[in-house]
Amino acid sequence: MTRTVALLVFTGVQSLDVSGPLDVFAEANRFLPPEDHYLIEVIGVEHGSKACSNGLPLQAHRHYSEALDAYDLLLVAGGPALVHQHFDPALYAWLQAASARATQHGSICSGAFILARAGLLNGRTVTTHWNDAAALARLCPSARVDSNRLYTQDGALYTSAGVTAGIDLGLYIVGQQHGAEVALQVARRLVVFTQRAGGQSQFSPFLTPHVEADSPLMLTKLHILAHLRDDLTVAALAKVANMSERTFSRLFVRDVKVTPAEFVESARLDAARVMLEASAAPLKTVAYQCGFKDTHRMRAVFVRRLGVSPQHYRLNFGSANVSGDQPEG
Repeated sequence: MTRTVALLVFTGVQSLDVSGPLDVFAEANRFLPPEDHYLIEVIGVEHGSKACSNGLPLQAHRHYSEALDAYDLLLVAGGPALVHQHFDPALYAWLQAASARATQHGSICSGAFILARAGLLNGRTVTTHWNDAAALARLCPSARVDSNRLYTQDGALYTSAGVTAGIDLGLYIVGQQHGAEVALQVARRLVVFTQRAGGQSQFSPFLTPHVEADSPLMLTKLHILAHLRDDLTVAALAKVANMSERTFSRLFVRDVKVTPAEFVESARLDAARVMLEASAAPLKTVAYQCGFKDTHRMRAVFVRRLGVSPQHYRLNFGSANVSGDQPEG
């Protein structure tokens, strides 16, 4: 069965949000009989050629006002300016109607903001680029924004995380429609994983919550970051802050928005990530230096918070030549 895939683009679109997922469907055609091919169409918000965010010119097949088909899959690409960018109400009306006609619909990266402004994310579970997740949650409070997923499916609605995660979403859809073997063949052609381990948190540069400079807890934050191997219980930190444990805990949650234990864990996790990325230190050394005491405890935090083990994280992001780590239990 031939399937039609349409992608909505606009001036300032992220080029990888376009080429990434569309290449997945185009490459899938190599492994499918002609009667099962994907037919790809690029739909423009504006008439004529448009420039991507990196300056690459892009020519859509037709303007959205002319696209009245019932597509099998309708996706909206993302772009760096979409968090604050608004379009003509006519576009949102068209998108509502086109999504209702489509068998499946969704977005790549920050394209979720266009769906949200069209009222298509209300009450749904979605994702977007980790850096824009909070803004999307504010824009659409009824949506459940999962900032750690590479892609989500909520019924017929598909959303993906940042940029290259559009490839992950495309492979997932191809696998659903044509089986894991076809998705694997496409992944091999594109030299990517069929399913990446972990979620977006492993790509986020900082997990430690921010503390305002004028907060009475700033000195406590600096103490934590400088003494990760020390006793950092509430009792110990309250002494550093010269407060009662009850007052310290209350003010910490008020100002930092997480408990002291959660902040300490995030700080230790960030420090471990830096060591794993930049050094060849054995895992037991990383665990000790960052306050985890042992590798098993560090591994449990990595798997729970990032979805990958420290060893897997190092393989993905480490720049050092690491050869001494033992397999993790």
